[in-house]
Amino acid sequence: MKRTTDTRAQYQLAMDEEGILLAAANILERRLLREGNLVSPNAAAAYLQARCAALSHEVFGVVFLDTQHRIIATEHLFTGTVDGCEVHPRIVAQRALHHNAAALVLFHNHPSGNPEPSAADRTITRRLKEALGLLDIRVLDHLVVAGLSHTSMAARGWV
Repeated sequence: MKRTTDTRAQYQLAMDEEGILLAAANILERRLLREGNLVSPNAAAAYLQARCAALSHEVFGVVFLDTQHRIIATEHLFTGTVDGCEVHPRIVAQRALHHNAAALVLFHNHPSGNPEPSAADRTITRRLKEALGLLDIRVLDHLVVAGLSHTSMAARGWV
């Protein structure tokens, strides 16, 4: 009986933490909407850290932006495992066209806590930039979020 009680308590704690993180992400999104647009990788990273930094599996998502770089929507498009996530450019393009986005910021988390982009991360960024460029949709950045750290591929000249 003790083990069942402990498991329930752990589950409730995890659900409470997830709810708090989601509330924080919503607050940051409202703040970004009030400020008007994404002006820096740090502003985007703070928002995205609240959204996905604590997840135990990888997610790949997109912040869809209008011509003034104001947020239209943010979506987690792909869910993976603890160390990888399969990304399909076709789906990213479909969602960007659905939102009528002029630009976007790609993001994904590294549950390992290491914000360093992998070779696969750089490859998918290049593929998405090429594919979306054919549709006149600009990729502004690809952020890798890991706990309280992040890496901006645009800041490194990789976008």
